[in-house]
Amino acid sequence: MFNLENSLVIFTFFGALIALLFAILMARKVMKFSEGSDLMKKISGSIRQGANAYLKRQYSIVLVFFVCMFVVLCVMAAFKLLTWFVPFAFVTGGFFSGLSGFVGMKIATAANSRTANACQEGLNRGLRVAFSAGSVMGFTVVGLGLLDISAWFMLLKFVFKLEPAAISSAMLTFGMGASSMALFARVGGGIFTKAADVGADLVGKVEAGIPEDDPRNPAVIADNVGDNVGDVAGMGADLYESYVGSIISASALGVAAFGGKLKAMALPMLMAAIGILCSILGTFLVRTQEGASQKNLLKALSRGTNFSAILIAVIALPMVWLLLGKENIGLYFAILAGLVSGVLIGQATEYFTSDSYRPTKKLASNSETGSATIIIGGLSLGMLSTALPILIISTCVLIAYFVSGGFSNTDANMGLYGIALAAVGMLSTLGITLATDAYGPVADNAGGIAEMAGLDPEVRKRTDALDSLGNTTAATGKGFAIGSAALTALALMASYIDKINSIEGGAQQLANLSLMNPTVLIGLFIGACLPFVFAALTMESVGKAAQSVVLEVRRQFKEITGLMDGKADPDYASCVDLCTKSSLREMILPTVVAIVVPVGVGLILGCTGVVGMLAGATASGFLMAIFMSNSGGAWDNAKKYIESGEHGGKGSGQHKAAVVGDTVGDPFKDTSGPAINILIKLLSMVSIVFAALVVNFSIF
Repeated sequence: MFNLENSLVIFTFFGALIALLFAILMARKVMKFSEGSDLMKKISGSIRQGANAYLKRQYSIVLVFFVCMFVVLCVMAAFKLLTWFVPFAFVTGGFFSGLSGFVGMKIATAANSRTANACQEGLNRGLRVAFSAGSVMGFTVVGLGLLDISAWFMLLKFVFKLEPAAISSAMLTFGMGASSMALFARVGGGIFTKAADVGADLVGKVEAGIPEDDPRNPAVIADNVGDNVGDVAGMGADLYESYVGSIISASALGVAAFGGKLKAMALPMLMAAIGILCSILGTFLVRTQEGASQKNLLKALSRGTNFSAILIAVIALPMVWLLLGKENIGLYFAILAGLVSGVLIGQATEYFTSDSYRPTKKLASNSETGSATIIIGGLSLGMLSTALPILIISTCVLIAYFVSGGFSNTDANMGLYGIALAAVGMLSTLGITLATDAYGPVADNAGGIAEMAGLDPEVRKRTDALDSLGNTTAATGKGFAIGSAALTALALMASYIDKINSIEGGAQQLANLSLMNPTVLIGLFIGACLPFVFAALTMESVGKAAQSVVLEVRRQFKEITGLMDGKADPDYASCVDLCTKSSLREMILPTVVAIVVPVGVGLILGCTGVVGMLAGATASGFLMAIFMSNSGGAWDNAKKYIESGEHGGKGSGQHKAAVVGDTVGDPFKDTSGPAINILIKLLSMVSIVFAALVVNFSIF
């Protein structure tokens, strides 16, 4: 017979199953809508075929990496540097992360033509189709994430009879598999989508003067494929990793804070399960009226997310009280701090990136004096936008640490547990938050299909309204993910220190963490530099891939007779193939850097150097990710603001300047920026997995 603690874990397992069941129901709902005309089906099929081909080739490359890492981890386990659970946990983490992205991509490519067709009937109907597809993505991510966590927990607890400390130690390591897969998916997909986007925009809009998604543009199918492999599959793997990372780091710190009590370990998982139920209820509130403005559309999505956040805030109070006692009720306020911080970061991001507010409107006005001034304005906007999120996260950390008793308790683990719970609180309603984010690429694809299929201009107007909102929700979602990444990275850093202290001889090596210790200082410099190097590698990769697409599009416009007159068809497949080859080749080096550097730093500088590296990477990475994501989002929405008729409208010199700014911002917001938040967590995960190796074999 199960006791209370065991029953809680079983409940989280069923919470995961409920999320997956809801995702299946939403998928069936989407599939019942009509795909539209034969031409719409053909266009959607081409996008789907390109996305499937890309993921098949990407996963074959990633499989080689996972096999090699599995062998390395098995060798370490054979030398007793790891438990034998770690290699298998690494594989399951990567598998479910990849599966999350794959499922999201499948439903997105099925929903794009259905959304376009639904927009022929009305805006609200189009919103329901796109949002239902996004819900499949959101609830698949949280369902698979919680399934992986709860299944491993039950296996280690009920089958192998391990104690909570041993369970948390083993479970921490499967986050490395999830993070590795997420980085491959984000970087590879991001390079693909932005290379296609930049190529299509520069040659199509600027040089040829044809509209966005014009079927004469050879890169237009590759651009739409990129929306799915980057903004859907990559994002799904990314947020899966954030979700499981926050839960397992909080569980590990709960064990340390409460002396091995299972209740403290189960609380983050229970929070996630309750969050799933709250998110499901919130999805039913997302609807709008025909002819609604972007502001009203945003309110429709916010209504669902805000309801879910308020509901989990109410339920969390009795949950903490009953599980951990009223003497630890401060932990509830730590959770609340995380929830509120997530909302505030989303609002700050919306303010700096939405064309409803002054910063983006001002950025659009910079187009009056050309490309250079709009680029300068976008860079300064992104830099300035880092201040608010830093203040919000800093305040959240301070409050969470204080209310959890971190300042009054001689053991800092209680305060660190509070910080980790704040991250869980921020991500507890990820199901609906991700749904509002993932619907954007579906709407973007729908607009492309409407244009290529020659549908009524009113349909494109409706899809553009959904797409414009999608840019704002995507920017908000990125800010949300980056904020949670910062909190999770702090928790993982604490988990790393706890892991080192649990290894024989490790505590002595961490005796001096002062900034005056040269190994800490050098590690800090290396860590602070890593996000810059990583961003440079990914930006350069997009540039290389985009150059090849630009040359190919120019070639086709020049050599295919009748293409510009619409009398001949472009060779779409060649652009898709170019993007696929380039992105898969270029994604390897940034990922290898993220794996090799923490191990190398550890073996040379020791544990103190790794702690410095993690601190430096978290601080500079958080700033860099916010800066790049917000700059890119603002450039994109400034372009759309001009396309709505402001500052000369489409085809004007101002519009061309805005397109140039947007092409710079594309890799900022969809490749480098989002991937940095994975980087700072992967560094911690790799450091935890190789902790015993560093303790036993480091030079200093």
